[in-house]
Amino acid sequence: MKQKLALLAAILLVAINLRGAEPFFFVQLADPQFGMFTENKNLAQETANLEFAVATINRLRPAFVVVCGDILNKPGDPAQFAAYKRVMSRIAPGIPVYALPGNHDIGNAPSARDIATYTNLFGPDYYTFRHGGMTGIVLNSVIIHTPTNAVEEFDRQEAWLQKELKEARQAGGKHIVIFGHHPWFLESADEPNQYFNIPGERRARYLGWFREAGVKYLFSGHYHRNAGAVDGGMEAITSGPVGKPLAEGVSGLRIVIVRDDRIEHRFYHFGEIPNQVNLPGKRGK
Repeated sequence: MKQKLALLAAILLVAINLRGAEPFFFVQLADPQFGMFTENKNLAQETANLEFAVATINRLRPAFVVVCGDILNKPGDPAQFAAYKRVMSRIAPGIPVYALPGNHDIGNAPSARDIATYTNLFGPDYYTFRHGGMTGIVLNSVIIHTPTNAVEEFDRQEAWLQKELKEARQAGGKHIVIFGHHPWFLESADEPNQYFNIPGERRARYLGWFREAGVKYLFSGHYHRNAGAVDGGMEAITSGPVGKPLAEGVSGLRIVIVRDDRIEHRFYHFGEIPNQVNLPGKRGK
């Protein structure tokens, strides 16, 4: 009897894989950065922007939301944290929110204590989540950018990442997607180092691991405007802010549609967000 049940389970799993998973979509937010508009004098504009984003999320009903860092403008600030949590608590039950740290959350060169302050407020600074055929790997990119004061944490995350990439590849899911705060690159994988990208000496090593695991999509923020580049079939997607934009940037959010064979995405400023997200090809539609 047990053998028959195991066989039936295996047949069902093959059938599901052949049929393909249902397409779904999620919302990426970047840089709410409470306090940036007025250099920490008040939080009015950040609150209004995030409230609009949350209302949009509740209307569109994504599978989940990812917040790609710089949640606060001043690390550990209780008023900024309370304002962010108050607005985000209005997201409808059943829509998970996955957050990660930015340099304004833990500092440009964080220590173990800085990271602990963040995790006490927001939860883990790196972890994995799964939805449908997608594996999301969430990283603390701040210690990848500047590991000087958190070498043990950097080494621990790096070892964990290699294990997670191997397991995700062996599991045979449709997509392995990397989320972080810092862009890996803005224009090309071999571009010069600058404030807004991961330094080249670590960038090349990590991108090599990602390619080996079959990663094709890297989502980030930090730049406070949009950027996108492709290198060797790997796409680095840098999203503009929910909060204050820089240069030609605008405030908004990114909608990401996940299909069996590809991931599609578009950043929308707050004046152009669609009334609904259509998923052509979804069974029953």
